[in-house]
Amino acid sequence: MPLPEPLDERLRPAMTRVLLATLPGVLALLWFQGWGVALNLLLSGLTALAVEALVLRVRQRPLKPELNDGSALVSATLLALALPAYCPWWLTVTAAACALLFGKHLWGGVGNNPFNPAMLGYALVLVAFPSHMSQWPALHGMGLLEGLQTVFGIHPAPDAWAGATALDSLRTNTSLTIDELFGNDPAFGRFGGRGAEWVNLAFLAGGLFLLQQRVFSWHAPVGLLASLFIISLLCWNGSGSDSHGSPLFHLFSGATMLGAFFIATEPVSGAKAPLARLLFGVGMGLLVYLIRTWGGYPDGVAFAVLLMNLGVPALDRFAEARQRRSLT
Repeated sequence: MPLPEPLDERLRPAMTRVLLATLPGVLALLWFQGWGVALNLLLSGLTALAVEALVLRVRQRPLKPELNDGSALVSATLLALALPAYCPWWLTVTAAACALLFGKHLWGGVGNNPFNPAMLGYALVLVAFPSHMSQWPALHGMGLLEGLQTVFGIHPAPDAWAGATALDSLRTNTSLTIDELFGNDPAFGRFGGRGAEWVNLAFLAGGLFLLQQRVFSWHAPVGLLASLFIISLLCWNGSGSDSHGSPLFHLFSGATMLGAFFIATEPVSGAKAPLARLLFGVGMGLLVYLIRTWGGYPDGVAFAVLLMNLGVPALDRFAEARQRRSLT
């Protein structure tokens, strides 16, 4: 009987495909936000690998299997893509270190984490440093030298380099109609957040590639997108000043597609049974809309997935019980 394949050998192909699938979104973010995205990716990746190596040394475990499986680099990449471009270097380092320490190794390492590591690191710095996490760059960002000076605190950021996102503008709007927001607010594009429309389409393309490669099943992303579409349609009241945005706006603003195809599908902290994965995605979509509309944060992907992570055992038990009843 052949020996089971080592864990790193089983994980590496899937992690490689996930990293490859992020490329369209990375390129779109680089185009719209500039070099800050690349700096985030570099700082987050180096920090994650350094923390991974340090913890493995402290735990007296071999470096090769877990450093080579690609899971730390995937978590670091997804975290970096969620952070504001040009945020201070120490914030990116802190978020990546927290993601690896509290999201992964605190629970025993790869395969044991009950929470999505990348979103746990994101949520921690969002709560701890809200002002830094609300500084989103204007379209096309800065040059490389300006970006380096801003990230490392050598030179203050240029005036008017940051602004509110479309989700933030809509959440705080009290007087303008939706048509006026799309016509006058530079954060709004044709049907979603300006630039975010193309970024979401890029992550959608990457997600469809992962589905075609069978890296994950359709249940969680379809559940998330369907529930977000339905609740935003039911709560949409046209273009009035009290409107919460159209379904198309919610699908192509913020981190919707990143959340649907790269966050909700995390295999360890997510649900296992197909029905449970579908319900996991449905719950995430509902929570994203509720947080965006009535919560204290303009986007809700991180908190939505962490809250649904808490419900995974119950979802899996429900799906197993339903399957047993259907067999009897």
